[in-house]
Amino acid sequence: MTWSFLREVGRKVIHLTILIAIAGYAFIEEVFSKQAALLTLVGLLLFFLVLEYFRLERGWKMPFFSIFIRPKEQDRLYGVIFFLSATIISLAVFDYKIAIAALFMTTFGDMTAALIGKKYGTSLLYKNKTVVGGIAELTVNLIVGILVLGNIYVAILMAFAATASETIVDELDDNLIIPLVAGFVGQLALHLI
Repeated sequence: MTWSFLREVGRKVIHLTILIAIAGYAFIEEVFSKQAALLTLVGLLLFFLVLEYFRLERGWKMPFFSIFIRPKEQDRLYGVIFFLSATIISLAVFDYKIAIAALFMTTFGDMTAALIGKKYGTSLLYKNKTVVGGIAELTVNLIVGILVLGNIYVAILMAFAATASETIVDELDDNLIIPLVAGFVGQLALHLI
């Protein structure tokens, strides 16, 4: 295993912490209200924005997390800011199951594409994205969509939207793009089908 693969594994494990945020959201919404749950997520986003302020504006090196920051993120916001922003928007705008499916596709589909693509991918699909990574992501996104939604048609459309977004996006942060595109397509499909 190369260091870059191990570093990618570490990055993806950090991405799994979004599941804790979603579980916390569900708990707070159940006990209090949707607004209280969304405000809690906004508070968490503000916390990370403060950390990013110190990292980007003051040159503070975050222990442990610094090793997982990609070179292109050294001088710009870290992916957690975009993922939390997308989580807040998705939970506020989309039906709950659509939001959860979009966020899980971002978490598990992106993780699968990166790990399988880096480990086994040799044929490029687009820029630095591999065919095997794209196929693995689409498969995981379909499974997530079917399990969360129970609607095969919406799941298929969301899975393709999420996979296409991950594949073609390079400079924009996929942690923001994937859930918003997949959620938008899923919400639209839900109303049209």
